[in-house]
Amino acid sequence: MSANIILKRLRAAATPEKATVLAGFFKTGKGQYGEGDRFLGVTVPEQRKLAKEFRDLPLPEVEALVASPWHEARLTGFLVLTYAFARAGEARRRELYDFTLAHRATLNNWDLVDVIAPVIIGGWLVDRPADRKLLRRFAKSSDLWERRIAIVSTLAFIRAGDFAETLAISEALLGDRHDLIHKASGWMLREVGKRDEAVLRGFLEEHAARMPRTMLRYAIERLPEGERKGWLAAGK
Repeated sequence: MSANIILKRLRAAATPEKATVLAGFFKTGKGQYGEGDRFLGVTVPEQRKLAKEFRDLPLPEVEALVASPWHEARLTGFLVLTYAFARAGEARRRELYDFTLAHRATLNNWDLVDVIAPVIIGGWLVDRPADRKLLRRFAKSSDLWERRIAIVSTLAFIRAGDFAETLAISEALLGDRHDLIHKASGWMLREVGKRDEAVLRGFLEEHAARMPRTMLRYAIERLPEGERKGWLAAGK
C-alpha cells in the first residue's frame, strides 16, 4: 500500500474535461477562495471507492496524499482517514484526530472540510465537551477553512442530539463576511431544525434580523413556505 499507487490509480481514472469543470466549480481563479488548486479530473465516487480499498494505508503514506498539490489526492487521503476512523478503537481514533488537526492547512476547500470535520474532529469531540473550546477558537480564526471546520464539525453533535455548540458557534459567526460560512452555518441550523424545530425557531427569534441572507435562507429551507416568508421579511 502506497500513496504512489493511489496517485497512479487516480491518474488512470482522470479526464481533462472533468478537471476543467472541477477547477471552475471549486473557484480556483485568481482572487477566488480556491485560487491555485489543481485538479486531475476524478469523480468523488471513484475516490471513495479507492479510499475504501486503501483504508488501512499507513499514516506516512496518507501524509504524502494530503500534502499533494492535486485536490483529488488530498480528498482521497482524507477519505481514507474517515473510513479508518469508523472502525478504529479509542487510541487509534485519537491518533487520527491528532493527525487531522496537524494537517488541517491542507483542508483548503469546502469539500475537504465537509468530508472530514464531522467524522473525525466532531466525531472525536462528541463525547468530550471540555475539549470543544478548540472549535470556539477556530470560529474566531482569520482562516476561512478553520472557521468552516468550527461549524461543520458540530454536525456530529447534532446527530447525537446536542445542539448547544452549533447554536453558540452560529451566533459567533453572524458577522462573518464569507458566503461559505453563511452557507455552512445555515446548513447546520437546518440540521438542528430537522431534529427540533422549536430550537431552530428560538434561534431565529433571537437572531433572524442579524443573520446574513444566505445563512437565513439555508436555515429555514425545511420550514413551511408561509413561515419562511415571515422569517425572510424579518431578516436583513
